[in-house]
Amino acid sequence: MAFGWIDERRRARHRAGLVRTLRPRPPGSPLLDLAGNDYLGLSHHPEVVAGAARAARVWGGGATGSRLVTGTTELHTELERELAAFCGFEAALVFSSGYAANLAAVTALAPHGSLIVSDAGNHASLIDGCRLARGTTRVVAHADPEAVGEALCGHEGPAVAVSDTVFSVDGDAAPLAALAGVCREHGAGLIVDDAHGFGVLGEGGRGAPHAARLAGAEDVVATLTLSKSLGSQGGAVLGPARVVDHLVDTARTFIFDTGLAPAAVGAALAALRLLRGEPERAARARAVAGALHAGLTAAGLEAVRPDAAVVSVRAPSPERAVRWAADCRAAGLAVGCFRPPSVPDGVSRLRLTARADLSGEQIERAVRVIGETRP
Repeated sequence: MAFGWIDERRRARHRAGLVRTLRPRPPGSPLLDLAGNDYLGLSHHPEVVAGAARAARVWGGGATGSRLVTGTTELHTELERELAAFCGFEAALVFSSGYAANLAAVTALAPHGSLIVSDAGNHASLIDGCRLARGTTRVVAHADPEAVGEALCGHEGPAVAVSDTVFSVDGDAAPLAALAGVCREHGAGLIVDDAHGFGVLGEGGRGAPHAARLAGAEDVVATLTLSKSLGSQGGAVLGPARVVDHLVDTARTFIFDTGLAPAAVGAALAALRLLRGEPERAARARAVAGALHAGLTAAGLEAVRPDAAVVSVRAPSPERAVRWAADCRAAGLAVGCFRPPSVPDGVSRLRLTARADLSGEQIERAVRVIGETRP
């Protein structure tokens, strides 16, 4: 029978505690949300919502085509110009998602004969970019510049190292300055995914590359998402203008994908302007993450010290992680639950996201619920 093999695969996932479930949420959910990635608390900000509505009224519900046909509006170029200026890069290119932006950057900058050196803890979108690229990929130890250098040594031809700036599982930061130094020793480029650093790290939330003084460098390309700190949707690639021009000509997820919907562009632009005017939001998100970590460790839980806004708590097994997350939800707290294959080390976790708009009482409540429901 066609697709009959799916049933056995699903039974195997059940036995391993790896079945995923969609949970449609209502507007105004009563749950305290530490599962989403709204780091700056901007997704429902009146100015962000107004920006989305205004853009939809002016430009319509959709972009109507690919960016090279009809999908580029004046709003898209305005967002690109302001993103590049804020983050310190020469140019930016907006995509329909952060996933699409990562696929574009890696595949377009790793041609046939090139070498891609990829961190073992990278996000799935970077991994898929490596799989689709025509270059050869070598996976190296997590956050290890020396391993990157060893992989690059002796290679002739184009080469890039690829890494998250802040890793999505444990929230630890990559050693960007050291990575850039190793890449420069070997004439390689550096592609970094700043999805979890943008809006949280750097001066006023300008991102991890800006904090590491790599923004604007001719050998550094950064990607980011508009769906986390900016509370909207979409992604972008930032880098030298010649790199962005190359992506326009060659990146398949740009050429053949419909442009980002105007409402998302308008929301992201409004959120970016709010962040620019309220730089303290970035510092507040980091402070909330620190407070969550301090409370969890004081309660005797194994929590990883956050470098940005992601806090992870180790769970004994996939099944117990699922049960723990469900018990938290029943107690009014939404948390993320990361299990294999989402976690490269095979260790299941609860994943918490700090938000700049969380109060001290909400932080205490979250810590209390997680502690009381621990397996």
